[in-house]
Amino acid sequence: MATRIAGQLSGEGNSAAFREFAWRFVNIIARALVALGRRPDYEQILKHVTNIDALFIEYAQKYFAEHDPKAWQTIVELEGKIDRKNLSFAMKDRPLRVVALDMYLTQQRISDPVMEGLRSAVRYDKTYFDKIVASLLPLLEKLTTGRIAELLSPDYMDLEDPRPIFDWMQVIRKRAVVYVGLDALSDTEVAAAVGNSMFSDLVSVAGHIYKFGIDDGLPGATAGKVAINVHADEFNELMGDEFIPMINKGGGAGMQVTAYTQTLSDIEAKIGNRAKAGQVIGNFNNLFMLRVRETATAELLTNQLPKVQVFTSTPASSANDAINGKAAFTSNTHDQIQSVSVPMIEPAHVVALPKGQCFALIEGGNLWKIRMPLPANDPDEVMPKDLQALAEEMRKGAGENNGWWQAPGYQSLGESLPDDLLDDFRKLAADEKVA
Repeated sequence: MATRIAGQLSGEGNSAAFREFAWRFVNIIARALVALGRRPDYEQILKHVTNIDALFIEYAQKYFAEHDPKAWQTIVELEGKIDRKNLSFAMKDRPLRVVALDMYLTQQRISDPVMEGLRSAVRYDKTYFDKIVASLLPLLEKLTTGRIAELLSPDYMDLEDPRPIFDWMQVIRKRAVVYVGLDALSDTEVAAAVGNSMFSDLVSVAGHIYKFGIDDGLPGATAGKVAINVHADEFNELMGDEFIPMINKGGGAGMQVTAYTQTLSDIEAKIGNRAKAGQVIGNFNNLFMLRVRETATAELLTNQLPKVQVFTSTPASSANDAINGKAAFTSNTHDQIQSVSVPMIEPAHVVALPKGQCFALIEGGNLWKIRMPLPANDPDEVMPKDLQALAEEMRKGAGENNGWWQAPGYQSLGESLPDDLLDDFRKLAADEKVA
């Protein structure tokens, strides 16, 4: 959780220290939430980053209830004796209960990593703390504003919410298709934040698959992997530092990334570092280039091609006065042929490509010229009317859980289940269809 959030913050120059600070406090909050039996999400992280005192008190209540029930009597007595005039500058604005807890922990020297982390957070001056996490709050606001919060941080205990909840591992096991429309045209900032968060989560899942396989935790699990195809259109809007390990190491988990962008400069402008942009480009094995307008983008293809030898013919002719008097002059005409080295393709050739044609550098550097048939403007009854219709059909399919145990990713699970349980599943599915 801490890496996924803090990884989206700038790490250049002086911002690196702020990002490390943000990582530490997000990690402290996430560990405390897990210890309290709650699932960390963006809304809870935002809530406790802006008010960590409440989390400190709540965790202390749980800890002392389990380890030292009599501690609260002492803490309450300390709270009644506190004089704010005698407090340090950092603790003057803190609730008295927080101050009393800090005093009690100083006396008892309790060794608990989560408690120590929360205590170190509340001991910072609140004004200083707010300045340090100032860069973190805008990101969390982007991830928790409007309906985005309902998608990224659903209430798992809300039984009235009919929406299915899925994660990447579940999608991969079912060999399902997920379409993510980020609407970057309307709101670039929120689209980038959500896209980066999605990629961070996917990288984490890829790491788990690489180590344990897709069936980890299921009966009869094997350390196998399947092809995971990720198609990212306008991927320069989505990418961040988390995109680099996905294309660099994701192949070990079966991940195949196909990225689409307009120019090479888009990548460099988004990631903010020329070396990292080169690192991203260098990790793709194949390159398909249609017509582009930027010469530097065309050179990404042409500079990888070898030079070729071509023959050139140079015509030459000469005429001289005759020296023997039998003729007025003599003439000579010939062609001079020589071999010269020239680039296989010039950037101008890429810039002038017709619509529907491209150059492809695939299979270890083999160059192909491809012509794609353009789609005719004929009505197709199978094709959805528009993007909204497509999303609605996918939403209906996602809400139907009938036969989930027969999905390809659950074959080993289905074989291990008893027949009576499988019969119950089939009966439930039949009842849902009738309803």
